[in-house]
Amino acid sequence: MRKLIFTVIIFIFLLTACSQPPVEPTVAVEGTLAPNETIAATQSVEPTEAVIPTATAIPLRSLTVWTDPALPTMLLDQVRMLPAAASQDEAALKLGLAQNSADDVEWIYALAAPFSSLLDTMTLADLEDAWQGLQEPSPVIYLESATLRALEPLLGAPDSNVQILPADEILAAAWDTPGALALVPFEALEPRWKVIALDGQSPVRNDFQATAYPLKAYFGWQGKEEALAALQLAVTDGEFPQLTSNRDPSRMTVLIMTGVTALVRATAVKMEEKGMTYPGEAVRDWLINADLTHISNEVSFSPVCPDPVSYPGPLIFCSKPEYIELLDDVGTDIIELTGNHGVDWGRDALAYSLNLYRQRGWAYYAAGEDVFQAREAVTIEHNGNKLAFIGCNPAGPEFIWATETQSGVANCDYPWMWERIRQLTAEGYQVIATFQYFEAYRHYVEPFEERDFRSMADAGAVIVSGSQAHHPMAMEFYQGSFIHYGLGNLFFDQMHRGGLIPDATRKEFIDRYVFYNNRHISTEILTAMLEDYARPRPMTAAERYDFLTEIFAVTRWGDVP
Repeated sequence: MRKLIFTVIIFIFLLTACSQPPVEPTVAVEGTLAPNETIAATQSVEPTEAVIPTATAIPLRSLTVWTDPALPTMLLDQVRMLPAAASQDEAALKLGLAQNSADDVEWIYALAAPFSSLLDTMTLADLEDAWQGLQEPSPVIYLESATLRALEPLLGAPDSNVQILPADEILAAAWDTPGALALVPFEALEPRWKVIALDGQSPVRNDFQATAYPLKAYFGWQGKEEALAALQLAVTDGEFPQLTSNRDPSRMTVLIMTGVTALVRATAVKMEEKGMTYPGEAVRDWLINADLTHISNEVSFSPVCPDPVSYPGPLIFCSKPEYIELLDDVGTDIIELTGNHGVDWGRDALAYSLNLYRQRGWAYYAAGEDVFQAREAVTIEHNGNKLAFIGCNPAGPEFIWATETQSGVANCDYPWMWERIRQLTAEGYQVIATFQYFEAYRHYVEPFEERDFRSMADAGAVIVSGSQAHHPMAMEFYQGSFIHYGLGNLFFDQMHRGGLIPDATRKEFIDRYVFYNNRHISTEILTAMLEDYARPRPMTAAERYDFLTEIFAVTRWGDVP
């Protein structure tokens, strides 16, 4: 009996060992097979290489990167969190010059010269000739080594006049070398450079078209598939920055500053004869193409202002309300009210004018319903740039000044202004300080003018501008600020009359300031000539050359390298 039981146990064990456990299907089968359907036999699969790990399995910081020597410093800073590869061959990722695919980043370079240069524009063909030493004589062209590598594919092999310097030495070298040029990345621009338009395109202008501009390069990623996937995942998750261009229009603000506007006398007569917008027709594009346009309007509007008369006319001024159509037409955004004639027609006219400005949504400063409003700055934020405008009138006459109980123009309480400028600067504002200063019919600057204008820069103003000058004046760089002591007229009738008025009052400056990432990076000096007692027009090339030569001859540039 025991032998029978043992035999049965052995038989069950052998039967169990020969059977297989059920196999779970590797792919779910949808639905049910009909009885007469068969499943095709699967083909045998050859063994493959090891499966590539997914991006989440690769720590981003373990990826080594090789960077092209052509990379600008600003782009290098965006990728410094990744360890550098010992060589290009060993790198998991490579960042270098590319061919402008959808994933590449565009880098803009500027052709520049010292601000005192009289050169305004150049063609690409002329730049190529200068680069290759084909001009006689060819100017010295300064640049850093990375810029050379980035632009060499465009410009060809450089001649010996192309000189490589460390980035922080280029500006000083250019100022020390007559006729020198420089090629710098857009992010290296600062106000002591003058940006030269190339083939009619300038990267500091609002109408800049990158597609028509040659001085640019593209940079992009290359690397192993799994490394690129890990990089993309890190960008998507916000763990690594998306590479961004050095010129983003949404971070730029262009400000136009102008000189004297007084819609009276012969200017007003011409408006009556030829239309309200006649004075601005020839310079309108300059004014409306800015993001912010400043007008220093010296004369208040009044509903009881009489018809204008030309010379000889009274020096008690007012403007008809309909004349504001001119300011509408040129794109006014900011009204400066430091002028001497703001209450000529009474304080009711000033109040009436302030209401006209408010109705249009214009910011105004340097006059108000009392001294507290008059002296306060107006602040504007545009494209991430924080601008503050503050101004005053030290020249009087005394009756125009606002008091605690009376409307009027802001007198220059210098200690108060210095402290307010310091506060605004501490709050991150780029401060523009303007004056209706003591009038002078000359180009050069006296020590007492330097003292007061520079005091605003010492307090922190990045731009100090003289709005009083009927006669254009010199400019300078001082403690990192740009000071223009007088812009001349914009819309005012001062033309040569038998020696009574200097012919220079026809010559006008319109200053174009460029801010980027809340930093003043460039100033472009536009020049105009007054005609027909009302209408400024852009100067001819010869007029501009002679005018700037006159101004620069008496300009002490000051804070230059």
